[in-house]
Amino acid sequence: MIVSVIAAIGKNYQLGLNGKMPWHHPEDLKYFKKITMNHHLIMGRKTYESIGFPLPNRKSVILTKDISYSPANVNENVSVATSVEQALNFARARGDEEVFFAGGSEIYKLGIDLADRIYLTRVEYDGIADIYFPIIDFKQFKIVTRSNGEKVLFEVWERN
Repeated sequence: MIVSVIAAIGKNYQLGLNGKMPWHHPEDLKYFKKITMNHHLIMGRKTYESIGFPLPNRKSVILTKDISYSPANVNENVSVATSVEQALNFARARGDEEVFFAGGSEIYKLGIDLADRIYLTRVEYDGIADIYFPIIDFKQFKIVTRSNGEKVLFEVWERN
């Protein structure tokens, strides 16, 4: 199973502001949907709650330290895990070929060390944020694709 990280970041690694993305780029949202469709998304509780519902045609695995956490809007496509290993095992047991760490910042920190692949969307945003993407040692990765969108740059990196 391929372990991936998928994120959209601003010029200074900005991820979020007040529980939301500080930009709206439909092109990036379409890309996220296309790449993650029919796969497992590992995300933190705050990220899941900021979305507010399980994303269609994807399995959400909410990673939290709170063993009593019970998410809202739960259905058969939502699981709760209390460890990275448990979250990955949910995807592995269901035969997923690729699993995605999809935020927030703490979840990305856990995912980068395990990632075989990173899908990084670079957004033309230079404003304020209160959540940042972790700094990546890109020497451990090589870029395999880079393509320009209208206001975004899509990159895919694979571990050396």
